[in-house]
This record gives sequence, structure tokens and C-alpha cells, in this order.
Amino acid sequence: MKIPVIRKILEKNEERATELRERFDKNNTLVLNLISSPGAGKTTLLVRTLSALKDQFKMGVIEGDIQTTADAERIAQTGVQTVQINTEGACHLDSNMIYAATQKMDLGGLDILFVENVGNLVCPAEFKVGEDFKIALLSIPEGDDKPEKYPLLFSEAKVLLLNKIDLLPYLDFDVEKVKRVVKTLNKDIEIFMVSAKTGQGFDEWLTWLKNRVLEKKQGK
Repeated sequence: MKIPVIRKILEKNEERATELRERFDKNNTLVLNLISSPGAGKTTLLVRTLSALKDQFKMGVIEGDIQTTADAERIAQTGVQTVQINTEGACHLDSNMIYAATQKMDLGGLDILFVENVGNLVCPAEFKVGEDFKIALLSIPEGDDKPEKYPLLFSEAKVLLLNKIDLLPYLDFDVEKVKRVVKTLNKDIEIFMVSAKTGQGFDEWLTWLKNRVLEKKQGK
């Protein structure tokens, strides 16, 4: 007997993600799916980014965590509208979760929507959430072997943010190796070296964001 194999979960997720993307495109909202391991610095990076751009753009954040609202509370202190998703054990956000979260947001005139995914280098890379781009965040203390171990994220990301570069003098981390491996996986990826704690390298990252918002407004 022939048994049909259907990737039901991913197929259903992609259907909803396509619906979300069409909705975001109609609003000219740039949507960025921020993915990293736990502790890489996503929330600190977001807080600094939001604080720097909040007078220029209307922004929102969907915050994903397995439990607690601690990170969402930090983000909300910037004055940016924030919605928390607690997955209660799931290792990633999916498009149905994002759809439900957007029902609680004012998307009108929103320039940038950041999705801070659950801390994980594997599952979040497999599930689209209607984003324009995936943004990979890799921190120096994690080690320089992560792109080789978890290639999917780095193959699909538009940007790699190498975070916590203020710790480079104290750790054995080969920046050139990471750049070489990542560029082999994804020749078009852009790599920015930043410190979310000190602000080092943030000008290039913020400039990239501003240019992408402009392109989105122009329908590119």
C-alpha cells in the first residue's frame, strides 16, 4: 500500500506565513525575524536598536519565550508596542502564533516589526513567520563553530550580527573563520560586528535598517 507523505505542519505554516507577508507588504511594514541561541543578546540588541530609532520610525515587537514576560517588559520600557508570546515549551514561533499576536497590535503605519524568536539555532530557522528577512545573531562566547554545526540559519539569514565583540580580547574566537564559513554557506549575507552592550558597530547596523525601511516603502 502506498502511503502519502505530507509535510502538514510546515505546509500549513507556510500558508499562514504567506498570508501574513501579503498583509505586511500592503502596510509597507518591514518584518525581521531575529534568531539566536539563548543568551546571545537579542533583547539587549533590540532595546538599543529601538532606543536609537524610535524617534524616526514607528516600530513594534513580538517577543517569543517559553516562559516569563521579563524580556517583553524590558522592550516595552522603550515605549514601543510589544506583544508577548509564551510557547509553553515549543522551541520556536510559528506563523499562527504571529497571526494571533498581530491581532493585538496596531499595524497601521508600522515601519518595522521585529520578531524576537525563541532562543534556538535549529527550529526557528525552519518556520517562516511572514518575515522579509531572517537576522542571525551569534555571540562571541558561543564559539566560532556554530555556523558549521547549524548551517540552515546562516544559509537563510540576510544579516549576521556578531555580538559581544567587546569580549574578543578575552576569548578564543576566530572571526575570519566564521566569516569564511558563513560566506561559503551564503555569499549574499551581510555581516556586522557589534556590541549591544557598548554600542560598538551599531552605526552600520542602523544604517542597514534605515535603508531596508526605505526600500520597503518604495515597494522594492
